[in-house]
Amino acid sequence: MNGTFILILISSIALVLGAVIGFFIKNYQLARETDKKQNKANKILAEAERKSTDIIKQSQDRAIEITQTADKDALSRRTEITKSEERLQSRSNQLDKRAEKIEDREHAISQRQSSLDKKANQVEEMVKNVSAELERVSQMTQAEAKDLLLERVEQEARNDMSRIVREIEAEAQEQGERKARKLIADAIQRVASDHVDEVTSSTVPLPSDDMKGRIIGRNGRNIRAFEKAAGVDVIVDDTPEAITISCFDSVRREVAKNAMGKLVLDGRIHPAHIEKIIEKEQEDLDKVIMEAGEQAAYEAGVPGLHTEILKKLGRLKFRTSYGQNQLAHAVESAQLASVLAAEMGANVEIAKAGALLHDLGKAMDHNVEGTHAQIGAEFAERHGVGAKIVNAMASHHHEVEQETVEAIIVEAADAISGARPGARRESLEQYLKRVRALEDVANSYDGVKSSYALQAGREVRIFVRPTQVDDLAASRLARDITKTIEETMQYPGKIKVTVIRETRTVEYAK
Repeated sequence: MNGTFILILISSIALVLGAVIGFFIKNYQLARETDKKQNKANKILAEAERKSTDIIKQSQDRAIEITQTADKDALSRRTEITKSEERLQSRSNQLDKRAEKIEDREHAISQRQSSLDKKANQVEEMVKNVSAELERVSQMTQAEAKDLLLERVEQEARNDMSRIVREIEAEAQEQGERKARKLIADAIQRVASDHVDEVTSSTVPLPSDDMKGRIIGRNGRNIRAFEKAAGVDVIVDDTPEAITISCFDSVRREVAKNAMGKLVLDGRIHPAHIEKIIEKEQEDLDKVIMEAGEQAAYEAGVPGLHTEILKKLGRLKFRTSYGQNQLAHAVESAQLASVLAAEMGANVEIAKAGALLHDLGKAMDHNVEGTHAQIGAEFAERHGVGAKIVNAMASHHHEVEQETVEAIIVEAADAISGARPGARRESLEQYLKRVRALEDVANSYDGVKSSYALQAGREVRIFVRPTQVDDLAASRLARDITKTIEETMQYPGKIKVTVIRETRTVEYAK
């Protein structure tokens, strides 16, 4: 028990002594560590004081150097300013001298101006005197002389202008005619269709004159039944072995002619049989018309046309103009338009279709109001024909504006087909009326002395009074007469208008 207590006591003492010794050792280590840190801090402070001293010294040296440099710059600038002031002073002195010279020159100029003003007044007075003398000698005022001079200058300018206009027109006409002749000749040679000189006949031959009585019938009942059913007039005159069928509608006339021919061959002529034969001929002719329209479209190379258009086109087979069959004319115009369009690089299909259908209105009933170009174009438009083709149809007589080059080609093809030799003919009475109307149009203008229609109405030569019509007015007169002829007359082909102005000066040597 005591031993254990002693051991515990010894252990406690040892533990206390260890703690005391550890405390002193730790304090000793802390003291050493503090001394080291203090020495290190002293060294750092000493190093900082040394560096700050060096920086201060360097700053002072730099400041001294900058101060010296600034002083040098200031001295240099003061020197330059002094020199600039000296130069400015020198220039100021020079400007003062120049200003004095300018004042002297202005004074001299003012003196000269005064002298010039005096001389100008003298010259103006002399001009007035000369003008007054000239007016006295010429017996004309200044305004009258100016008007006379302007009139002479205007006359000379008009003469020069008319000469230039004539030269330009002659050159353009020569070149245009050369190219047009070549193009038209090529087109006609390639088409090379026969001349058309037959007209639809309305005469029905009879085997004998006894047949006329059977056609008339008892109290005229047969002829009245025939005229009523066919819508024509039957003329029975003294013509041997023939009767004449008259009707404004060529299709009805054709139906009547064929029906009358069959009745004559059959011999059975009475009202019931007449109506039956006419109905049968009407059906047969409708088929013929349709086949003619399809054949024309095939020959012209224009497919896809509406059935109603083909029917109207086929009716042109029984229509003539100046002796030219209109269906043949339409096909020929389409072929010519095709050649022209191909040569000119235009749309061949539009040109062909427009030329084939351009006279479609001539197949319409006479009760339809409007020109053939207008009603034909409206009919074609209602049945699906393109706008460009419709414009070519409507504008081939310039009733509407031509919107495409194909419309111009259609007009040219129509003119070529109708104007080529042998294509058309007209009666003597119509020819005389047209020639007389041509001369009347020319004589209606002021300054025209006389006019003569030449070459079967293909040319009109107009002689004007030279005192009333100058060269420029002569050119304008030719254009005005041409425009009037186009607007007021109908004629095949084209008409050449030639205005002749002749001045004769006669003197006698005595």
